[in-house]
Amino acid sequence: MTTDSPPTGVDAAPPPGGPDPRTDPGTTQPATTVSYVYAISRAGSALDARAPQLTGLEGGPVRTVTCGELTALVSSVPAGAYSEEGMRARLEDLSELEAVARTHHAVIEAAYATTAALPMRLATVYLDDARVRSMLHERRGDFGDLLAWLDGHIELGVKVYADPREAAATPPEPTPAPASAPAGSGRAYLQQRRAQRRRHRDAYRAAGAVAGAVPDRVAALARARVAHRPQQGELASGPGENISNEAYLVPVERVAQFQQALAGLADDVPGVQVEITGPWAPYSFATPPTAGAGA
Repeated sequence: MTTDSPPTGVDAAPPPGGPDPRTDPGTTQPATTVSYVYAISRAGSALDARAPQLTGLEGGPVRTVTCGELTALVSSVPAGAYSEEGMRARLEDLSELEAVARTHHAVIEAAYATTAALPMRLATVYLDDARVRSMLHERRGDFGDLLAWLDGHIELGVKVYADPREAAATPPEPTPAPASAPAGSGRAYLQQRRAQRRRHRDAYRAAGAVAGAVPDRVAALARARVAHRPQQGELASGPGENISNEAYLVPVERVAQFQQALAGLADDVPGVQVEITGPWAPYSFATPPTAGAGA
């Protein structure tokens, strides 16, 4: 079991109906900067003291914008670079996207280490701080409920990988062997191919069984569970194929118990690996819980 990179593709939803950050409809001049929102927390929290110590996107200072009982963690960014067109161009440049995502994540993690905070989706921007305050006012009920629900919890990821090559390299248990064909014959080749396909199939079945056992093992230790799409390519850090990618909302005081509950789960299963990632800010749970979301 290892700890790796932060989860990707999370579903933290920005407030709907945000204004176009490129132009203030009340003027004829385009806005030069917009307010980028990283996270939302309770007003009067330790974020007021922590924010000036943080560095946001484009190297800008981070500040708090407050309305009533809520505070947003904000920095100013160039309007053109963070407009819809600007962000679309960045999405096509992996190095640019990675730089934005890392800074976004670093600010949120610093905030969550200080107090309960609601992570916002990448590139959540508003025309100015006044619009941020308006958003906080309009969604004060939703945000207040979410913060109360997330308070005292962190996110842990659990991924299960299937690696048929590793399974094939593990000597099988000795069993009575059927009569085999002479080496080098067509029949021997077919026997080898059938054995390879069987090992491949068995590895995926075993990984599926391990993945199915995870929720039961941690049901009493997690408040909620979200199943994400399995990761592929560079996003999948483990060996083989990622067949299960889940996130769990876990009370801080139960993190060690959670990890212990999954310790050794796949140790005796060739070609299967379980990876625990985190702890993270609760990106996967930054939308209101729905029926059946409990772990």
